[in-house]
Order: sequence, then structure tokens, then C-alpha cells
Amino acid sequence: MKELIEFIVRALVDNPSEVDIQEVEGDKTIVFELRVSKEDIGKVIGKRGRTAGAIRTILNAVSTKRGKRAELEIIE
Repeated sequence: MKELIEFIVRALVDNPSEVDIQEVEGDKTIVFELRVSKEDIGKVIGKRGRTAGAIRTILNAVSTKRGKRAELEIIE
């Protein structure tokens, strides 16, 4: 799942080398903390949060198949 998020986000941003994803795993939940450069935050979030929402939808579909719940946090 981490690789999937990284692939999607790197395609969106201008500085793909600054994409950093930390994975925090619990019993039933996995939290992905996404950090990008300040210039690219708007591109990852999108207008009215649509891009971030789409990434979260894909992430939830993959995580449900694995029997866990996944969350994406975009950290500034």
C-alpha cells in the first residue's frame, strides 16, 4: 500500500524526491503519514480536497481487501 501511495503522489508533484511516507501500524489500522514539499501540498490535496479524497478511496479499497483499515494523513 505504501508503494501505491508513493507511486500516485510522485506522479502528481514537481519535487518527487521530497515525497516521504511513514507507516504506523496498529492492530486493525494502518496510518500513512505523507510529507511533501510546501509547494506541492496543494497539488496533493487538490481543489476542495478531491485529489486527496480520491487517493484515500483507492487506499481504502486496497486495505479492505487485506482486512485492515487505512488512513492517509497529509502533514505540512
